[in-house]
Amino acid sequence: MKKALIAYYSRTGNTEKMANYIAEGIRIDGNEAVVKSISSIKKDKDLQNYDGYILGCPTYYSDMTDGMKTFLFIVDKAQLQNKIGGTFGSYSHSGNAPAKIFDTMEHVFKMDMTDLGAFNLKDDILKTDEGLRACQEYGKSLSQKMGK
Repeated sequence: MKKALIAYYSRTGNTEKMANYIAEGIRIDGNEAVVKSISSIKKDKDLQNYDGYILGCPTYYSDMTDGMKTFLFIVDKAQLQNKIGGTFGSYSHSGNAPAKIFDTMEHVFKMDMTDLGAFNLKDDILKTDEGLRACQEYGKSLSQKMGK
């Protein structure tokens, strides 16, 4: 069984909901998922011993939050080259944050990113069954890329 870390920042609770639904998708596919707020991860050593990493952040003023920017310095120190990755986030007006995080993970950290790209979900869709299923499918996709 492989293990994925889903690390997120959530201002209103929507991104946290997405993180938990994505974790369900990973578990449905037969792998382990650990969900943590980025504020609980203090050192690069806290990022070791996972096979996959999904980072989540809402879009705030057309960008990722300052907390996520700071967290990415910790991720960089963890040296996650060739590890499997994905990104997600919620938004109400624009959804730029997940794509920016995805690009950083792929091009700067040299991670093996999911073929689905960055996953973005508008806040009002998250509250529907369609939104729940979309999150679970993203989790399943990353889980399948990790293998068993």
